[in-house]
Amino acid sequence: MVTIPIIEEHIETTKHTIAKNSKEEDKFIKEIMASFSKMDALTVLNIDELEEIVLKFANIVERAWFKFSKPVRITKHSKSWWNDKCSQDLAKYCSFRNVEN
Repeated sequence: MVTIPIIEEHIETTKHTIAKNSKEEDKFIKEIMASFSKMDALTVLNIDELEEIVLKFANIVERAWFKFSKPVRITKHSKSWWNDKCSQDLAKYCSFRNVEN
């Protein structure tokens, strides 16, 4: 018998999303492109400068994501593999906030 320890963790019940082919998706992409085009990435001479550029780009994407995405609850319809047992287990977890549930 193998015992696998499970540490207590928070299970997200919401996520942020942008609908494909929506106005929000267009705005998201345009904002990222506009912000990124203003960055000077041509003079990257070393790893530190590269890491700085990558961090700036990550921040641009994160700000745009939260500006144009909306929070949605994760439901049984969120994934094709979701079934009634998943719904029951998620409801039980939400009630007790215990990983064992």
